[in-house]
Amino acid sequence: MNRFDYVRAGSLAEAVAAASEPGAAYLAAGTNLLDLMKGGISRPSRLVDVTRLPGLDRIERLPDGALRIGALVRNADLAHDPDFARAYPAVAEALLSGASAQLRNAATTAGNLMQRTRCAYFYDPASACNKRAPGAGCEARGGANRMHAVLGWSEHCIATHPSDFCVPLVALDAVVEIEGKDGRREVALDAFHRLPGDAPERESVLAPGELIVAVRLPAEASAFSGHSRYLKVRERTSYAFAVVSAAAALTLDGGRIGQARLALGGVALKPWRARAAESLLAGAEPTEAAFRGAADAALAEAKPSGNNAFKIELARRLIRRAFALAAAGTPERMPALPGSPFAPHPGHSLHA
Repeated sequence: MNRFDYVRAGSLAEAVAAASEPGAAYLAAGTNLLDLMKGGISRPSRLVDVTRLPGLDRIERLPDGALRIGALVRNADLAHDPDFARAYPAVAEALLSGASAQLRNAATTAGNLMQRTRCAYFYDPASACNKRAPGAGCEARGGANRMHAVLGWSEHCIATHPSDFCVPLVALDAVVEIEGKDGRREVALDAFHRLPGDAPERESVLAPGELIVAVRLPAEASAFSGHSRYLKVRERTSYAFAVVSAAAALTLDGGRIGQARLALGGVALKPWRARAAESLLAGAEPTEAAFRGAADAALAEAKPSGNNAFKIELARRLIRRAFALAAAGTPERMPALPGSPFAPHPGHSLHA
């Protein structure tokens, strides 16, 4: 591991100033960053510790009905908050389907948004990777790539974003609050992560030194609480990243769909909002045929980036199942295996 400076910030202004220096990185739980440093993938010259900044570990209901989640709120604390789980069950289900209990007890809201891809070539310093070394090439293009992107990829990068948490947040129009040298700004989470294009090393819209301080769910997001699900297909039942995941949410009125929301994980370098599918479902009856049409619309632009054509059909089937389960109603009790499409039986009473 390379030598680095360590700075413990006492205020947001101190943190932003310290992290604006070239080579600096923010440190919270470090569940991803420290692994990258140990493997020689990330070599920051300065770590700015933000874990003691006041006010970033709160879950707050705002006067307009929105919910504000501080950047340092732990994943486990958020998922197990009864009021949160009742209002945003798909988000709680996504959180509990990610990583292990030990990691969820440490990992933070902002850290989840900022985690790096799990592409094996990115994690191997001996492999060519444009994300690590721009212009080096993408060894995944001709390598082991069955887990890689089928939407939004480019010749420069075919990696996927690993987050479960971000997928339902994108579906529910979450907003990211960002502090920088020029003050506070807000960015829709759907626009926060970048597709690779010809610059895959630029993963988000954050400028040097900018710090995520909170994620906000609008008041309208809780309207989907009665009909929303998060489903995740993985190679192991637990402790594995998504091959494909889907967050589906509906409002129903008089036997028809009022609004529909859909976002996919494991298919692109960012959580993928499927707006064409949502538009197709608005006003439709919640039938298998309608959900099949929505799934086809969501994957209309998908194409394999390697040996992964199966992911396209898998995503179609997962979308249909996620919408069918959402239409049937959010279960009163969290499934025993959160996020798993193979867990029809309820478990503990997180939503009750």
